[in-house]
Amino acid sequence: MNILILGNGQLGQMLGKAVIQQGHQCILYSDRQQQVMPLASDQPLPMSLEEAKSWADVVTWEHEHLGEALVEQTHDKFLIKAERFNQLTDRRTQKSLCDELGVPTSPWQAYQTTDELRDILSNCDKAVVIKSARGGYDGKGQWRWKPGQDAEPIIQEAGQRPGIVEDMIPFSHEVSVVAARDHHGEQRGYPLTLNVHNDGILAYSMAGAQQFTDELEALAQQYHQKLTDHIDYIGVLAIEFFVVGEGEQQQLLVNEIAPRVHNSGHWTMSGANCDQFNLHIRCITGLPLPEFLVAPTLMINAIGVDGLPEVLWEASAADCHWYGKAPRPGRKVGHVNFMIDTFERGEKLASQWCDELIKLA
Repeated sequence: MNILILGNGQLGQMLGKAVIQQGHQCILYSDRQQQVMPLASDQPLPMSLEEAKSWADVVTWEHEHLGEALVEQTHDKFLIKAERFNQLTDRRTQKSLCDELGVPTSPWQAYQTTDELRDILSNCDKAVVIKSARGGYDGKGQWRWKPGQDAEPIIQEAGQRPGIVEDMIPFSHEVSVVAARDHHGEQRGYPLTLNVHNDGILAYSMAGAQQFTDELEALAQQYHQKLTDHIDYIGVLAIEFFVVGEGEQQQLLVNEIAPRVHNSGHWTMSGANCDQFNLHIRCITGLPLPEFLVAPTLMINAIGVDGLPEVLWEASAADCHWYGKAPRPGRKVGHVNFMIDTFERGEKLASQWCDELIKLA
């Protein structure tokens, strides 16, 4: 099968590797440079996007922030209707979908203009997070506000584009479920992944060692299936949740939905018999979905550094991935997966390596 991947960053490259591994062919389209690219090269191909689309049997993507023109030009080879894809890429319609399906989120309101945002905040008596409706990642396009704080600078910046205002939630953990749905509606999901952020950027994830209750695990999979069945989604989709409540009263509130492979699923490259990239390609090409074998794994992002320490490249318990990007503060340039045996071991390794691997300023 011929596969066109929209986007040629690290996620596109990892998807491309899975394409080759399963015996298919792929090319990538750089939506930044507006050029068709081969796998593992920065030299463009003498090919237009229209020619690339004609060559492809199916079009998939590495990120959801595709321009409207790109979606319009390629959507006839998507495995999801364009209106459903667009629904997932706008936080207003994404939240509305959750409300429609009874999948809980934090209370929220939409705004279109600075005046509407000002009116919402003037009547707000609790701390909130303001998010642009489209775009934004790693904490970008987001602002925090609480009563008593001067709102006008935030209003002038955030109000330049439509967005949402949602209540700030007191939570015990941030987690994600990375799971997939195939052409037959069959689902496969990895265990809940614990995520720890630093200034809005994912610092590390851990899965297979953190003991969430069976009920919470089942709830995450239930919400994922309800959402993906409703929109007839095919492939890997990630949902970020806040864990609220204690003990048997714990619940999940949706934070964000990402219709793609996800940073918090990178641990599967070392800790699962089928990683998230292979799982996605299996889904879109019709291969059977395997039962998962999972080993406890810690994933630490490398952010803003100019390389990984040599000791990690040599360590038998570390699996290093370098993206070949020029470093700058806050930019993800690689990640390291660590094989662990206990949650405590994972926390110790995170404490040991995060300061060295993460440079935000």
